Amino acid sequence: MSTLEEDLEAAAGVPGSTGPGVRRARAWLTRAVEPGTVDLWRYVEDVGPVEAVRRLRSGVAPASIRSLAGPRVDQDETGADFRRAERCGARLVVPEDDEWPALSLHALTVAAAQEPLERKYQTDRTQALIPPIALWVRGAARLDEVTDRSVGVVGARAATAYGEHVAGELGHQLGERGWTVVSGGAFGIDGAAHRGALAAGVPTVAVLSCGVDRPYPAGNGALFARIAETGLLVSEWPPGCAPLRHRFLVRNRLIAALTRGTVVVEAAARSGAQATAKRAQKLGRPVLVVPGPVTSALSVGCHELLRDEDVDATLVTSAAQVIEAVGSIGSDLAPLVERPASPRDGLSDLATRVLDACPVRLGVPPERLAAIAGCDVLEVLRVLPALELAELVQWTGTGWRLTPAPKPTGAAP
Repeated sequence: MSTLEEDLEAAAGVPGSTGPGVRRARAWLTRAVEPGTVDLWRYVEDVGPVEAVRRLRSGVAPASIRSLAGPRVDQDETGADFRRAERCGARLVVPEDDEWPALSLHALTVAAAQEPLERKYQTDRTQALIPPIALWVRGAARLDEVTDRSVGVVGARAATAYGEHVAGELGHQLGERGWTVVSGGAFGIDGAAHRGALAAGVPTVAVLSCGVDRPYPAGNGALFARIAETGLLVSEWPPGCAPLRHRFLVRNRLIAALTRGTVVVEAAARSGAQATAKRAQKLGRPVLVVPGPVTSALSVGCHELLRDEDVDATLVTSAAQVIEAVGSIGSDLAPLVERPASPRDGLSDLATRVLDACPVRLGVPPERLAAIAGCDVLEVLRVLPALELAELVQWTGTGWRLTPAPKPTGAAP
């Protein structure tokens, strides 16, 4: 493999190049500077990835930009990164590629443009909404296609049986309706949502806070292997990178940005799921929340999101309601909740009063019914035939009473 400088020199001589030099420059940037840094993103947008790396490596980049890389500026592990990626079946997807999800990530571009120029006034990197420089992707599916109709499903790691059941059902039902579930691959809600989608035989996407070759948590290693077979493992960090604590917070914005909406199934009072939901809200994406028992500490965060007027969250209880919120207007409507039918449905006020006046056992004459119902005897005689046809009342030979409920099958006579 040629050196980094050779690839950069070759790409620098071809304006607008999308060749190996550009890809290698972005690969170097993913390791040299932590994702979510607005100053670096602006610098790369201004001078281009190749020139940005050349200036950083030669020391002519502004000191404020060079300080973002620190000692990493003199290191080059791109060759090793590409070899690690090849061994695990991964690739680097860059904004210059056709499969880059530009439409989904445009909201991050808009948000980044609103960040102040002075660093001291900028949003903390773990919360900033900044587009990725590049994405390491493991799996055969195209990144743009698999995330085009997608929903983020997030929640607590220490989930309850209720939460995991709901997440699994949502993942399966969304998959059956042609929607991709995007989550973080963690224990609890994330894993349940991924497994639900896999059970439906559809792709799912796990956005990781470490290299795509490094399963974390290790207990989900088999799950990640299944996801990579039909879906995608996605990360901003090169293969081999460790899942450091701050990286979980940084990656949450990608779950929010890549999807059309985010569903929070269970969340404690302070949780990463809440953070993801709030990032979705800032990006203009629907925030959907599954309610839980008011006595559950793992639903406190969900209920707080529903109460927060700034978030404007929507309560959902099924995949159909999720799709109604994130799908196309007028074509993805959720069906109305079915109510159990009753023979009393549609009865007039008079008929209802007469029916309520009928006794359970002994039949009474119409005059008695009229007195209890507060109406004329002729009105009682007018509605009784209809009530009898509906099998709500019956004539006993001496008067009218309610029709007895049918006996259970196998009951003694």
